[in-house]
Amino acid sequence: QVQLVESGGGLVQPGGSLRLSCAASGSIFSINAMGWYRQAPGKERELVATITSGLSTNYADSVKGRFTISRDNAKNTVYLQMNSLKPEDTAVYYCNAKYRDSASGPLFGSWGQGTQVTVSS
Repeated sequence: QVQLVESGGGLVQPGGSLRLSCAASGSIFSINAMGWYRQAPGKERELVATITSGLSTNYADSVKGRFTISRDNAKNTVYLQMNSLKPEDTAVYYCNAKYRDSASGPLFGSWGQGTQVTVSS
């Protein structure tokens, strides 16, 4: 079992910045992709950004050029730097990790508990 603990959410004015962090701990042999997803009230959860163990990244069109995902493999931690925030970025942000607990084991997925990001003046 792997636990993901997110931090860094909060209230920010439009145009402001926030940095989210997500640290993984537990029975980890290796972590493949890590990512951030978000869910706004009344909407489905959507992908924000992902990053592989080789540091390849993928972004939703709505955040390209404003958000940057990064990762510290030694710390099993993923970050999301969010700049030029807009009210439509308001959502609960969830961390996700795909990992193995042994060299030949299957790939598992784990979710964090979520952190609220509110963009409002």
